[in-house]
Amino acid sequence: MARREIADSRVLITGASSGIGRALATAFSDCRARLLLIARREEKLRSVAAALAVHEAAPVEYMVGDVTDAAVRRQIIDRADARWGGLDVLVNNAGVSAHGRFSDSDETTLRQIMEVNLFAAAELTRLALPLLRKGRQAAVVNVGSILGHRAVPLNSEYCASKFALRGWSEALRAELTRDGVDVLLVSPGTTDTEFFDHLIARRGRLPWDQAKGVSPETVARQTIRALKRASPEIYPNWR
Repeated sequence: MARREIADSRVLITGASSGIGRALATAFSDCRARLLLIARREEKLRSVAAALAVHEAAPVEYMVGDVTDAAVRRQIIDRADARWGGLDVLVNNAGVSAHGRFSDSDETTLRQIMEVNLFAAAELTRLALPLLRKGRQAAVVNVGSILGHRAVPLNSEYCASKFALRGWSEALRAELTRDGVDVLLVSPGTTDTEFFDHLIARRGRLPWDQAKGVSPETVARQTIRALKRASPEIYPNWR
């Protein structure tokens, strides 16, 4: 595939209100991509859209909703179809986690993490495929984690979800080759975001509270570069 051009691409990003999602929105906007941003927190999402609009780059739209809701996923794709009639890049970035021993956790926590980190990404992608097949050098970007390669204690549910996301991404990549749709898996390590401030459950102190992470802007820059090069996976981490 020729080097991917980001300018004027139609890009849908979930979990876009903060952290890596917000940094990705900014990076794509800087490349003059057209954006549809999705998140649950309306005030933060509106702030992101307003900040990008000041740059007078390509158009930015946003939609408030929970991607674990099938009706919301349908509305997202319908909106992209109505606005653009196709899709060039789908970024599955929404994610949640919990901290603590598996024996002290519960089924609800596990299911919630799997719903956000795996099922929502997979089902949104399934709905988006007809638009992606009509896209220009189309790609699915799944934001995974280094913990999808090597598990650590006290994060069993999160690790399981990211291992599953990696396996699904690898299978999907092979399946979509004939359709000309790339699949990029982004597997960062610890990132300096609000992620750990919004855990579903926190049972005990996080042992990496003081760990220095990479910036979300670093992750975003490397993601854009990987997309341009049609890379299959990157590991944006200074370690």
